[in-house]
Amino acid sequence: MMAWLRQEHFAMANEVGFKVVERLLADEPARVVWIWVDGVPLEEWARRVELPFAEAEGKPDLAGGYEGLSARMDILWPSRHFLGEPRYSWFDDGDTVLLGCTCGDWGCWPLVADVVESEDSVSWSRFRNGHRANWDLEAVGPFIFERPQYEAALRQAE
Repeated sequence: MMAWLRQEHFAMANEVGFKVVERLLADEPARVVWIWVDGVPLEEWARRVELPFAEAEGKPDLAGGYEGLSARMDILWPSRHFLGEPRYSWFDDGDTVLLGCTCGDWGCWPLVADVVESEDSVSWSRFRNGHRANWDLEAVGPFIFERPQYEAALRQAE
């Protein structure tokens, strides 16, 4: 296990936050959905795990190089995209694109995970990058969220 991960990370429910912000995306104004897990931006969780792989390729800037998804164009916010009914799937095996590329194209450099909802929880697991199959991103998660907190975070972001 990576040193920066605490064992209790897996023993308790995580807390998710979604925020829709106005910003330039591909030089155009856009509403972009950003995600936090336990107060840490999701792209930072990914950066910490991806950095050794990116450094081995001599491209450390690739680690965590993600952007929030366009709320209007990509996922038609609000939607069930983050509730196990993805509008965009990279691998077409049930995965959900959570973050896209800094260029503004969700499919250019996607961070994906399996999003599974149950009556009591929503979980994110099996994190992958759409272009680096040799990068093992298993340590990014899994994240398990209590469903009421998860749904409240989605509503609050609207």
